[in-house]
Amino acid sequence: MTTTRAGEPMDLRVGSLVVRPGEYAVMAIINRTPDSFYDAGATYEFGAALERVDEVVDEGADIVDIGGVKAGYGDDVGAAEELRRTADFVEAVRDRHPDLPISVDTWRGEVAHVLCELGANLVNDTWAGHDLEIAAVAAENDAGLVCSHTGGLAPRTDPHRVAYDDVVADVVHTTTALAERATELGVDPQRILVDPTHDFGKNTRHSLELTRRLGELVATEWPVLVALSNKDFVGETLDVPRADRLAGTLAATVVSAMAGARVFRAHDVRETRQALDMVASIHGTRPPAVARRALA
Repeated sequence: MTTTRAGEPMDLRVGSLVVRPGEYAVMAIINRTPDSFYDAGATYEFGAALERVDEVVDEGADIVDIGGVKAGYGDDVGAAEELRRTADFVEAVRDRHPDLPISVDTWRGEVAHVLCELGANLVNDTWAGHDLEIAAVAAENDAGLVCSHTGGLAPRTDPHRVAYDDVVADVVHTTTALAERATELGVDPQRILVDPTHDFGKNTRHSLELTRRLGELVATEWPVLVALSNKDFVGETLDVPRADRLAGTLAATVVSAMAGARVFRAHDVRETRQALDMVASIHGTRPPAVARRALA
């Protein structure tokens, strides 16, 4: 359990960022890939990607998540090519935004090691410890780690007729075991997140069940990250194409925030920031930005 001595959930630390229980951080997606499922390579070019970093920071991003390999099927991308896409870029972002928390979306320990040396603060391992060295790499570099769930699938593999006795129990068991292993290897517990990893190794009903029962993962007291943005479970639930999934994404975001998730990986940063700010204000942990009504 990630608790203080008083039994309260721990703060989450990503670089200089501290996310306390009840607070929400937006993780902006920066894909250095020519074939990303949502933006179709819009930030593959170096300059466009740097401009997008500037934009999302202005829109309220707390963390940027930089990836060099498409999650799903596509052309083979080896470690050397992944680093060609990400290493110089991570270095440039760190130089351009010295205090910005940088996450790197990779399952390869060798890639994570190089990127952490260049300034990354968090390793977003979306493939559930497929490379057993990745937790040790995070520890060696004093970086954080995202512990995810894929139902045992190898990287870049889509699920097919996957089944669980209880998908939420499986997610809780897998992610907390990975978090505990990371702690044993020397990763600071305050720098570990768990991610139910919607769509990865799951069908739409599984992802809906995870969202509905997200409080069970939050109850483990490991800080929870959710990556909901424009995913297929949103598209299938509403029967809408990728370009029309923002409303469904924001609905799932609000439900997850109310359940206690702390970090939200998103394409649409401004809208996600506003939705989370509204939730925080309803909770009473954030005052309204202005208060004029009925006061004049």
